[in-house]
Amino acid sequence: MRLLLISLVIVLAGCASSGPDVPYPAFIQADELPDVFLASLPGVRAKQFAGNPRTRRSSNRIVLPANWSGSTGASPGKSLEIYVLFGQVRLGNDLRLSQGGYAWFPAGFSGVNLSSDYGAELLYFLDDANSASVIHTPVIYSSEVIEWQPLSARATDSGLMVKELRHDRGSGARTWLLQVTPGDTFSWQSRPGLLEGYLLSGRYRGTECVAGKPVSGVYTEGGYFLRPAGNVHGGPRTAALEPSVWLLRTTRAAAPVPAAGCRPAAAGD
Repeated sequence: MRLLLISLVIVLAGCASSGPDVPYPAFIQADELPDVFLASLPGVRAKQFAGNPRTRRSSNRIVLPANWSGSTGASPGKSLEIYVLFGQVRLGNDLRLSQGGYAWFPAGFSGVNLSSDYGAELLYFLDDANSASVIHTPVIYSSEVIEWQPLSARATDSGLMVKELRHDRGSGARTWLLQVTPGDTFSWQSRPGLLEGYLLSGRYRGTECVAGKPVSGVYTEGGYFLRPAGNVHGGPRTAALEPSVWLLRTTRAAAPVPAAGCRPAAAGD
């Protein structure tokens, strides 16, 4: 995953963005990225957020055209994760996933037929295998069947709601939806693993702590970030400007670590 971040910086270095200047991918809007084509999915357009074309490790938003049919293909050493944004896709012969549909296939899975009659837009993630993973079979369902649950009982988190899509108790890898409403508050914090986010709906002002100074920007639908482990973010300016839902992914499902404000790292950190 560290190499994923390095590759991502290379991919996005030449891409224009109206967001604030941050030394890692943040305040990215998918619609501002150029279209690319994925060799494994002929005829499919993609907005590539992260990835290395040589290794096929990537994070993408893809568009399947109407009457498209193909395969996810075998991905040795890679797991595949899909979230349906719009439209409908068919996995295999009979299983259909509509908006909010979710699927995860473990590394080494032999691939599955993927098709769409009327077109669809998906989040499409290929990740390196993790030897600590304890989930070895596909996970497929609609996120609509999951109830929203409070993030925690803490007063500062009282309005935040989550839907957990996947949590590997072995590796700690986790994917979930986070619902944020105006008025929810955030403290300064960091995380022990990479955190990747895509804004499914709403408008949201995020704040990153860069060299001891807060840098804020507004995400709209299609906003994206990939935050390195240990980077401080949050703070009083972070807020949902309208009801917002994020899809979030992390390599380690440990709880956020509180930070004593946004300030430069101490010497030797």
